[in-house]
Amino acid sequence: MNSNSLEETIRLQREKLTALLGKELYQIAMQCTPKLKDRNELEQVLYNVFPRLTYCKHLYVLNDNGKQLTSNVNQSGTDNTHFDRERMDRPYMQGIIGTTDFKLSDAYISRNRKRPSFTAIQVIRNSQGGVVGFLGADFDIRELPGIKKSYEEPKYWRQIKADPAIRNVLFNQERTESLLDKHLDDVVHIMNELITEHGVFHGKIHYSSNRATIWETDDPFTYRILSIDELIDPDICLAYPSCPYHERAIVPAKEVASIFKIFSELRFADENIYLRAGSLNVINGMVGLNFSCDGSHYMRFDEFLEKNLDFWFGESDELLVDNFQ
Repeated sequence: MNSNSLEETIRLQREKLTALLGKELYQIAMQCTPKLKDRNELEQVLYNVFPRLTYCKHLYVLNDNGKQLTSNVNQSGTDNTHFDRERMDRPYMQGIIGTTDFKLSDAYISRNRKRPSFTAIQVIRNSQGGVVGFLGADFDIRELPGIKKSYEEPKYWRQIKADPAIRNVLFNQERTESLLDKHLDDVVHIMNELITEHGVFHGKIHYSSNRATIWETDDPFTYRILSIDELIDPDICLAYPSCPYHERAIVPAKEVASIFKIFSELRFADENIYLRAGSLNVINGMVGLNFSCDGSHYMRFDEFLEKNLDFWFGESDELLVDNFQ
């Protein structure tokens, strides 16, 4: 799935689900029309469609006032507790009569199972075109036909606003030198070695708390925590097997050390606003920065390398705060 934003990915997936479910529910609604006065026959119609609608949780039929005419029908049988239930005030029923006879609700957390869910509503019309009822279908998102490819994070610079409570006292605090600060050159060289020669594809240095977290290409589901003692000890490289720089890495190996050196500059450039944590992922090429004001930034490695300290800190305290809020 090619998309430029999370919203676009969601929109496209909803379109696919609307096309899939809309056609199916319309056909079921047509079967229900002549049986609206017979609850048993209606429920039998609904039960019979489950072999081809296995991803549906419940089906039910409402009258034209939104009162439920059937039980909730599922693959195992019926749930009678919902018979005669009033549903017209539910969010998925709002605006149902409009330009289309089908509506797919926004996702919501279900009342009973507490899972992300959808409700689809199909208008039921008689042969004269009048509204005589509604067909409802509930779906658990985890059981719906899945998308073929996950949403891809954008590569442009993203700034996440800071906690206002931290920003308001920003200039009342000053950087306190950490143990890690005293050994930054060694830390840069060891992180560079782990990434370029020992299969680490994502590394994050937590400057203020004297640690780092790393992820390996051979075991990407597990992260390792390196203490300050491990971060300044070259023997740590013996704990991770040597392997070629990963073929999927888009950050040139020669630039890894340069990126971590810029992290060091951002750590010391200002006494009030300073880098608390910096990360690099060589596979997706993204740099992550978290500053003392709690502001966070994410950008591509090549864009990050092009920036100088003036970009980050400007020429005045006002600009400084605006950049990091």
